[in-house]
Amino acid sequence: MPSIEPIHPLKDVWLRPRRVFRELAARPAGIVDYLLAAAQGILNFLAIYRTEEAGAHRSVEQILGESFLFGSVAGVISLYLLAAIYRRLGARAGGTSTRHQVIHVLAYGGVPLVASLALWVLIALLAGEATFMKAPHGEVEGFVVFLLQAQFIAYVFLLMWSVVLQVMGLSEILGLSTRKAFAVWVLGQLLGLLAGLMLAVVVAVLFPATASH
Repeated sequence: MPSIEPIHPLKDVWLRPRRVFRELAARPAGIVDYLLAAAQGILNFLAIYRTEEAGAHRSVEQILGESFLFGSVAGVISLYLLAAIYRRLGARAGGTSTRHQVIHVLAYGGVPLVASLALWVLIALLAGEATFMKAPHGEVEGFVVFLLQAQFIAYVFLLMWSVVLQVMGLSEILGLSTRKAFAVWVLGQLLGLLAGLMLAVVVAVLFPATASH
C-alpha cells in the first residue's frame, strides 16, 4: 500500500489548497497563522500608501516603518474580525466551521499574497518614493518604471491567487459549493471593510490629532 505523502502547508497550499485545509482542520491556530496575517496587514498598508500616493510627501523609511508597525497589528486584528464574520456567514449559508478552521483559510489562503511582500520591499529600496506613486514623475528612469509596473502586475496576480485559495478553503471547511463559497467570501469582505471604516471613524473622533497626522 503506497504511503501518503506528508503535507507541507506553506508549499502545498499553492496548488493543493483543499488537502491543506483538510489537514489543518483539526489543528489549533498557531504562530504561523498570526505571522501570515501580520504580513497580509503590512501589504494592505503598503497598497493603501500607494493608492494615496504617499511617496509624494513621505520617505520610503517612514512608509515601510509605519506599514510594518501598524499593518502587522491591523492584520492580526482583521484575522479575528473576519474569522468571526465568516463563521456567522457560513452558518447562515448552511455550513459549519470552527474559528481556527476559518483562521487557517484566511491566513494560509493568503500565502501567494504574502510572497509579494519581499518584492514590495525590494522595489521600494531600489525605486524609492516612486514605488508609492500611482504614476511616477518624469524624472524616473524607464527601467525603474518597468520594474514598478511588473511589481504591481505581480501583486495583483498573487492577490487574485490568494482570493481563489481562500474561496476554495471556505468551500472545503464549510461544505459549500465553490459558487456559494465565493458569495460568502465577497459578502465577508464587504462586511469587514464596513467594520474597518466604522472603526476608522471612531478613531478619528476619539483621537483627532492622530487622524489628521
